[in-house]
Amino acid sequence: MTSSDPLEPAEDAPEGLRRGQLYKLAWAFYLLLALAAIVWLGMREGAISLSLFVRWPSALPDVALGLGVGGSLIAVWTLARRHLASARRLEDELRGLLGEIDRGEVIALAMLSGFAEELFFRGAVQGAFGWVVATALFTLLHTGPGASFRLWTLFAGVAGLAFAGLVVWRQNLLAAIVAHVVVNAVNLYYLVHTESNSAEEAGLEDGHGL
Repeated sequence: MTSSDPLEPAEDAPEGLRRGQLYKLAWAFYLLLALAAIVWLGMREGAISLSLFVRWPSALPDVALGLGVGGSLIAVWTLARRHLASARRLEDELRGLLGEIDRGEVIALAMLSGFAEELFFRGAVQGAFGWVVATALFTLLHTGPGASFRLWTLFAGVAGLAFAGLVVWRQNLLAAIVAHVVVNAVNLYYLVHTESNSAEEAGLEDGHGL
């Protein structure tokens, strides 16, 4: 259940996690995740090749593919938001945890999270154990308390499959990183720069909406 104020953290959110704290914790987590991936890859391969990230003859097609896949995933989530109450509840809970962050912080966090997760899950884990294990672990990372977070986990599983497929197909991380950053940037921006879903729905019910 969420609290009476849709912009406050959910009652079942982890204790001690309050407005705005999620942003700071996210930075620390993703930096550690990127560092773990670098150490893992370094120990396994001796040196991290630039070809892991980009292959120059196909760089532009990879960027285009990443934008296309990212846009498609955003479209899927937009449909979920429009038709599923659980998606709107999830956004309200995440909105409360994120607090107010500006456009630059949204972009920075989206870039860091997209890069760190792709480097770890697709670069390190998928490179060592294959896409099934990498996708499963990526999906498990995106869990949380309450029923509304199950939809987040499901969406993460779909996105993880798409990112894994891009890496298998393109043999580098660029397309997956671009897609991941696009999804995170658009969704984060929507969360912190739009009115809560509960408030919008209340306005519609009171006759104040269109």
